[in-house]
Formats: sequence, structure tokens, C-alpha cells
Amino acid sequence: MEPTPKDCPFDYAEALEFDPLLRQLQTEAPVSRIRLPHGEGAAWLVTGYDDVRTVTTDRRFSRSAIIGKNFPRMTPEPIVQDEAINVMDPPGSSRLRSLISKGFAPRHIERMRVRTQLVVDELLDRMAEHGSPADLFEHLAAPLPLTTICEVLDIPEDDRVRLRSYARTMMDTTVANRENAVRAKADMRAYFATLTAERRAHPGDDLISALAAARDGDELLNDQELAVMAMVLMITGQDTTTYQIGNIAYTLLTRPRELAMLRERPEMLPQAIEELLRFIPFRKGVGIPRVATEDTELSGVRIQAGDIVHVSYLTANRDGRKFDRPDELDLERTGPSHMTFGWGGHHCLGAPLAATELEVALGTLLKRFPDLKLAQPPEEVRWNKTSIWRYPLALPVAW
Repeated sequence: MEPTPKDCPFDYAEALEFDPLLRQLQTEAPVSRIRLPHGEGAAWLVTGYDDVRTVTTDRRFSRSAIIGKNFPRMTPEPIVQDEAINVMDPPGSSRLRSLISKGFAPRHIERMRVRTQLVVDELLDRMAEHGSPADLFEHLAAPLPLTTICEVLDIPEDDRVRLRSYARTMMDTTVANRENAVRAKADMRAYFATLTAERRAHPGDDLISALAAARDGDELLNDQELAVMAMVLMITGQDTTTYQIGNIAYTLLTRPRELAMLRERPEMLPQAIEELLRFIPFRKGVGIPRVATEDTELSGVRIQAGDIVHVSYLTANRDGRKFDRPDELDLERTGPSHMTFGWGGHHCLGAPLAATELEVALGTLLKRFPDLKLAQPPEEVRWNKTSIWRYPLALPVAW
């Protein structure tokens, strides 16, 4: 007999504390039946590291099978587009991934690192001119990833703020926002259809032009794939990195021991960032699900063909069978990879760029402001309550 689904609003937003409902599901029923705020019917939620790895790599769980379904989800309108790589299965997604990964080749990332360093230096110069105290979110976290991804895609300066507001609207979880989200999605899509057509006709040396020209044998991205891919890069390439700069800065500024360790040993930063990405619950609930294409079993639970299956990267990152002391932040930790950038065929293609931005932003910040501290008690920092992402709305710092 199938278990009764548990209602899961996943609306917990107390600073960066771990969601107690997720913790309960992880502990009591590692594979559980849930209902989400939007979409039809129930879904399975898979919480353990090994089970999440199975669902994200096993061909019996399909992303493309969700197309056309009103699947259980966190937002009123699905953020994902039907033609996006996020809802493709191999081998179709493999072709696209190989084309796109050419744009994130090490030589391109190195060029982006140089550009990111210039942007960070300029932003921190302005923050220093502004004087103490200043809002780190406004001066560094918000502008840096937006500027970097817009540089990489060569988006005209005048269009950037408008595109960011479209993305924000699409991430909002409130029901009243549904019509705005549908409109924002259509407007953003129309913008990128025009822009990508222009780049195909008149290529430059930006990532969209590189994607338009990237070949896999005789295959190119078609016009629709190119427009949707540029849109996905714009959305995922700025917001998440913005929030993580804010989250990581808050975490370090509220933990004197870890902050002192990084100041003394700056070479630890890349490894420390990996641990901070594992530890911080960066979002609420779950993302894009999969559909079981045949009957299967996970941790002794029978999943039937056609069932919707969600995974939690948040709980996988805190799985005590994988990580020693999973709820402790240990900057010297080595061991299994975290799942914050996803896993398997949908591991984030932009992860190298995000990691580069985080390293450059935080490394430069700590070096430039050796006595940086929060300018208000941690409990007074205000947090976003309405988005699927968790992050401070402002992060006042002093030096």
C-alpha cells in the first residue's frame, strides 16, 4: 500500500539553518511520498546521497518525460522551458552538453577569471570609496555575477537590469505572482530569440556566438535550442552565484575561527569553498523532478513506472553515511564531492565559472579588508522569504 503523501511547503527560511522538515524526512523515510505547493498529484522525494546519485545517473529516471506534465513543484509557473537542456535525457543532452562545454573550456575560464578579477577590483574600490559601513550584497554579491555573465554573453548594458528582474519574477514562489511569471518568461524568451538570431548573423567573441558556431560533427544548435540555452545561462549564471556570495560571506563573518583560518592560509580557499557549498542550504525544497520509466526500487521502496521522483541535493550533502559529522562546517574536509551543482547528466555546466567567481570575490575581499566584520548582530540580518533561493537581502559590513 502506498504511503499517504506528506504536505511539504518547504517554506523554512530562518537564516541558513537546515530545514527541519527536510531533516525529518531524511531521518524517518529516506524515500518518502510528498505533496508540493504547486502542480498536480504526489511525488517521491529521495534524500540519501547514494539514492540521489542513482536517480540522477540511471536511465530509468527521465527528465524529458516531465514535459507537458503539471508536475509537483515549488513555483506557480515552471521555471524550466520545454526545449531546455535541463529537461533532456542522453543522448540528446549529451550532444548539447558537449557543444556547450566548449564554451566553458579551461582557456575560456582563464579569460573569465582575468575579467572577473577586474570587475571585483572595481566593485571593491567603490565599496572602499563609499566607506564603512557598506552593504556587501549591494556592492559585491548582486553586481558581480550579473556583470560577469552579461560580459560572457555580451548582453548590452542597458538590457541587464530588465533581464535580471524577469529572472527574479520567475523564481518567486507566491501564487499571486503567477501571471507576472508567465509574462516574464515569455518576454525573456522573446528577447533571447532576437539576440541569438543577431549573433548567428553577426558573430562576436562572446559565449552565445561560440555556441552558435559550435559543431558536433555536422550538428549545430538549432535556433530554438540556442535561444533557450542563452536564457538558461543568463538565469542560472547570475542569481545563484549572487546568493552564494552573500551566504558564504555571512557564514564566514559569523564564524571567527573559520574566518581566521582563511586569513592565515589563503591557499585553502578553493577547498574551503567546496565545503561551504556542501554545508550551506542554498535553496528551499526541490528543483526539476524526473519520471520513473519502469518499476524500480530505491532503499527498499517500490517506485512505479510513471511516478514523479524529486531528489534533494540539500539532504544528500548532509548524509551521515557519506560525510563524517555532516552538520559541522569543516574547512579542511576532504572526501566525497558535494551535490550543490547537481549530479550526473545535469551537473551544472557553469560550475567552473561559478567556482572561479566565488574564489576571486571572496579571496580579494578578505585580502583587501583584513578586519572586515558584520555591522549588525547576525539575528538582525534580513533574509529572503519568498524566493526558492535562500539569501540575505542585505549584508551590512564594517571595517
